[in-house]
Amino acid sequence: MIRLEHANLVVNDIEPTLNFLQAAFPHWRVRASGPSTWYGKPRKWLHFGDDFTFITLNDNGDGEPRDLTGHAPGLAHLGFTVTNIERLIERLERKGYTPSVALDTQGFRRNVYYIDPAGLEFEFIEYLSDDPAERNASEKS
Repeated sequence: MIRLEHANLVVNDIEPTLNFLQAAFPHWRVRASGPSTWYGKPRKWLHFGDDFTFITLNDNGDGEPRDLTGHAPGLAHLGFTVTNIERLIERLERKGYTPSVALDTQGFRRNVYYIDPAGLEFEFIEYLSDDPAERNASEKS
């Protein structure tokens, strides 16, 4: 079995992205954090997730995030499945976040996109079927 355990993201400031992730994933927690050095530059790191999956946030990033409307190589977005997409949208709306791409339904999936304060894009997907053939019939990437 292969399963993605974590994503490691570099941001200018951890707190705004952590606030976004806490609104999206209220059941996750800060697992650990501390100081580090990356190729001679000091930075802080933080693991946010559950016992099996997490996102590492590292501060002290340099420069601007990748232009999501452009064609430069790099991370486009991270996608997460959810069981109730309306509840997720309501949670994020209460915290002041609005979708960058509105809720859409195609085939057996519903998805919505958000760009966090650091300029990172997150997709949230609710599948309307447990059948892999139906779930994957209208795949977008």
